[in-house]
Amino acid sequence: MTMSSASTPSSLNLTTDVAIVGAGPVGLMIANYLGQCGVNVTLVEKLASLIDYPRAIGLDDESLRTFQAVGLAENVLPHTTPWHAMRFLTPKGRCFADIQPKTDEFGWSRRNAFIQPLADRVLFEGLARFANVKVLFSRELEGFEQSESGVALTLKNLEGRSERLQAKYLIGCDGGNSLVRRSLDISFEGKTAPNQWIVVDIANDPLATPHVYLCCDPVRPYVSAALPHGVRRFEFMVMPGETEAELSKPENMRKLLAKVLPNPDNIELIRSRVYTHNARLAGQFRQGRVLLAGDAAHIMPV
Repeated sequence: MTMSSASTPSSLNLTTDVAIVGAGPVGLMIANYLGQCGVNVTLVEKLASLIDYPRAIGLDDESLRTFQAVGLAENVLPHTTPWHAMRFLTPKGRCFADIQPKTDEFGWSRRNAFIQPLADRVLFEGLARFANVKVLFSRELEGFEQSESGVALTLKNLEGRSERLQAKYLIGCDGGNSLVRRSLDISFEGKTAPNQWIVVDIANDPLATPHVYLCCDPVRPYVSAALPHGVRRFEFMVMPGETEAELSKPENMRKLLAKVLPNPDNIELIRSRVYTHNARLAGQFRQGRVLLAGDAAHIMPV
């Protein structure tokens, strides 16, 4: 299945058993599960392609069992690093706590680093095995109506034209700001962390040290995580009064990286972005023929 061939519908009025909104890892995984069960699925994504930059960086053993259940474990393993330890450091670099994922009672390493866009691509390419699964890119959900027999979705395509998709069930995998959840007026209670963090991903990791390091520096705590394929992630706490625009300036980015890299001027920056950590849970995961999954249903701080 290619991006282009998957993005053109056969008609402006489509029917399916299950409509999934959101082609992130959860939407893609559910599409694979239903695809191998013979269920007709239409996966709708508002972007023109899969997201290609790093986001989540950790998989547990249960996640790998899920990949195994849809026949894609061997495909995703090259994009993971097993037995990913977590080490807590003093400001001077002394390790005072070492968390080792030593057990594998479920058949897989308990902690694994991974590159999410590559795992997403494995899931997307896995859909090519199923003639009963369609993927529609560049389709934004505008709204939906459900009845006793199904759910009618209204989509907007790249040209701004409306399309109709009739499904027996709808699964909202459309993120923490889920339109599906908000349309159902389902609560999303929880907490928002008082501190933000700027996440910096670089290629050609100059440190080449394994695992994850959390430096408990009272001046500015930070995280340094080794990822597969030579990617390194840093996370620095954003201090009061600082903004993403200011921190992203080259001179300020250099100051941040100078405390963790020997040569901060010689890096290949993939992406930097400020994140706010939330912990929230939807009041219910199902309402009639509409279900919530992934970040639409629950978000966690890390």
